[in-house]
Amino acid sequence: MDNNEQTNISKTLLGANDKGKVTYEVNGEQVNLSFQIVRNFLVRGNDPVTDAEVVQFIFLCKANLVNPFVGDAYLVKYRNNNGRPATAQMIIAKEAFVKRAEASPKYGGYQAGIIVLRGGEVVELEGAFYADGDKLIGGWARVDNGRKYPVVQKVRLAEYNKDQSTWKSMPATMIRKVALAQALREAFPLQCGGMYIPEEAQAPDEQSGVAPAAIENSESPAFAPAQVIDREAPGFTPDPEHEQEADPEPVAVGVDPEPEDAAAEGLFKLQ
Repeated sequence: MDNNEQTNISKTLLGANDKGKVTYEVNGEQVNLSFQIVRNFLVRGNDPVTDAEVVQFIFLCKANLVNPFVGDAYLVKYRNNNGRPATAQMIIAKEAFVKRAEASPKYGGYQAGIIVLRGGEVVELEGAFYADGDKLIGGWARVDNGRKYPVVQKVRLAEYNKDQSTWKSMPATMIRKVALAQALREAFPLQCGGMYIPEEAQAPDEQSGVAPAAIENSESPAFAPAQVIDREAPGFTPDPEHEQEADPEPVAVGVDPEPEDAAAEGLFKLQ
């Protein structure tokens, strides 16, 4: 299925009575999202997502002008078998992630690479190349966000490598991406907050059923409303049926809201 066919899914499957309809435009393509479309085509994992989690995903897509039908984003949630509440995450392609940071006039570029152990010494290398005698132990990234000090992130390979196929074949590329995503998210929380790249959300652990998603030891990033993004993106097209209505208040994923139907109805006020 090519990009045009994927994008057309949103045009052909949006029903007249779909709950939570939202329409916007990305690069000349109209994107239509609803609860049903998200659940049928844009959710991965093995645990059902709540209405509140779908609300946040839809409005993160709209606020950041992300087209999930060309593979730029999807919602993932894995069942948790150890008693802790499962949490859904918005996963976004690395290229779309970087473009969000570039939308800020304060963005000054980035450097990223890997960390290796070479002859007993810890060495930081730019890019993802290292010699056969080096032992790969982590990744690093530095992002210029226009402030006095750039944002720097360094991450350990052992915390992210779950011996899945891609991590086995290209661990340096993978851990570099993780470090870059974390640095971009910290440097530009309004543009990149609440979004994670696929390398940060791995399959559930075989023993516990928990998705060992690589999330910093902090609260989930706040939802970034469209009106506070540094530079307004052109071409947004509201749903004509609801263009007079205000955007909903954000919902923090992982926080138990009011009963799902009531909470979603109050947030969208679209139906």
